[in-house]
Amino acid sequence: MIETMLIAILIGSGLLVLSILTSLVSFRIGAPLLLLFLVIGLLAGVDGPGGIAFDDSSGTYFIGSLALAIILFHSGFETRWQTLRNAAGPAVVLATFGVLLTAGMVGAAAHLLLGLPLPEALLLGAIVSSTDAAAVFFLLRVGGITIRDRVRSTLEVESGSNDPMAIFLVVVLLELILSGAGLDTLGPSLLHAFALQMGLGLVAGLAGGWLIVKGINLIELEPGLYPIAVLGGALMLFALTGLLGGSGFLAVYVAGLVAGNMRIRARPHLHRFQDGLTWLAQIVMFLLLGLFATPSTFGEIALPVIVLAILLVVLFRPLAVTLLLLPFGFRRNEVAFISVVGLRGAVSILLAIMPIMARLEHGQTLFNAAFLIVLVSLLTQGWSIRPLARWLGVVVPPRQGPVDKVELELPGTAHHELVVYHITEGSPVARGHRLPRWARPSLVVRGGRSLSVHQAGHLQPDDYVYIFTAPSFIHLLDRLFASRAALDPADIDFYGELPIVPDAPVAALAATYGLAIETDPTTPRIADYLEQRLGGHPEPGDRLTLGAVDLIVRSVDDAGRIAEIGLSFRPIEEATRQGGTLARMRRLLVGRPQAAPIAEPEEAPKAP
Repeated sequence: MIETMLIAILIGSGLLVLSILTSLVSFRIGAPLLLLFLVIGLLAGVDGPGGIAFDDSSGTYFIGSLALAIILFHSGFETRWQTLRNAAGPAVVLATFGVLLTAGMVGAAAHLLLGLPLPEALLLGAIVSSTDAAAVFFLLRVGGITIRDRVRSTLEVESGSNDPMAIFLVVVLLELILSGAGLDTLGPSLLHAFALQMGLGLVAGLAGGWLIVKGINLIELEPGLYPIAVLGGALMLFALTGLLGGSGFLAVYVAGLVAGNMRIRARPHLHRFQDGLTWLAQIVMFLLLGLFATPSTFGEIALPVIVLAILLVVLFRPLAVTLLLLPFGFRRNEVAFISVVGLRGAVSILLAIMPIMARLEHGQTLFNAAFLIVLVSLLTQGWSIRPLARWLGVVVPPRQGPVDKVELELPGTAHHELVVYHITEGSPVARGHRLPRWARPSLVVRGGRSLSVHQAGHLQPDDYVYIFTAPSFIHLLDRLFASRAALDPADIDFYGELPIVPDAPVAALAATYGLAIETDPTTPRIADYLEQRLGGHPEPGDRLTLGAVDLIVRSVDDAGRIAEIGLSFRPIEEATRQGGTLARMRRLLVGRPQAAPIAEPEEAPKAP
């Protein structure tokens, strides 16, 4: 018994280490990492050199569901409000109606090509209707390409949020088939089940995420216990929501989204723990699914399923995406790229186990078909992402970020990060651009020597600069320290979205944006107030945070006085930290406040 246990541990750990090592190959050649994990599982399985006979459908589904819950919670936790806001509309439409359309088209084609009864053909369509978050995230990261923000955000949010919809469809169709009811009852059943599962999942996720954060912030634990407590809370929420009849997968995703955008204790520990655990969950799930498959049984349906998979890639997914994204103003090439990045993955294979567990007559056929569709999707779409992105023109110049970044939890409620930049030749800083005070380095490493800011003097190419900063400023630091292009005066992120009249009264600014500003008779102008709060000697790029807005020094005159001022609405995740979760959701849906009378519009008189 002990020997058997040790052999099992040896084999399992060996496969785990081998999977991790293959990631090096994947990054080098750009292959989909999920594909390599599946291939390792297949090679270790009953038809491969490993010869491991593994057919425990219940155990595989249990472990896979647990792993998927962990992955979805982490996906939500790492999604910023700004990303969701950029892509909320199109991503939600694709994650709901896109899944329905895809399932219907694949189901109709499967009925014709495979000869399956229509209900079971639709079940196959639902099984392969969702895109895989792990595969999409990896392919968007690999290869050094940077995709336009809105396109990237849409793909990430869609792939992270469409799994609950696909799972819901599979469960409803499976229950319909098992009950023997006809498809004429599908409409009412679908609407009722959707309202119950998704509605309960959404409410449970919002409440559960808030409770997790409040509970963690109230208790004092050893730092290493906080991530375990959060994980336990997320899995409890997943199980409880499922027992109540809701979608546990939607609940954990929403809970992660809420928790990740609130101020929570031990965030650096949570991030590192969840990142490693999510990789472990992905590897274990993919290996098990590969082990469970029996490629020797694929031959009977291989040809029609490959045709079906190609139709999904080149026709069904593009048609659904094109129809649903029409109202959102995407360009033609952006729609084409979103259509291409519709990879199927482990979730589809996991859902295909459910018909086998339910002992459907064609359960094994459905599993084999889903597995082959995933393989074709990864082989055709996985390797084509980078060349197609360049050909379609959705690649933007890379924004060279920090070479290292460490989240810090400081005493009190401060949330800062330590970022390290490598000064590049031709960057604004290397060319002598004066630094705003919020970007002053804490340490400079030059030629292997650690120097204080005063010892270092002017920053030089090849210097490494260490800066403590708030996360919301990091994208602005990119422009100063890592960009090879000059700062553009029209850069609204760096210099503000709205020009503000420097001579406008401070009282007008306070009244327009509801700011708690103590006016001083000696500083009636906004420019005077800003100079006073900055302590004199303003520099271009200096910022003053006032509630939900930042006042930014755009330029100074020869006398060192502020000549131009910009106003920027703070990022959603930063500007709404003082509000509650419901306030965040309202800001997300309603959007940013409109320009004020003190803003200086084009062709408008410079008066408040």
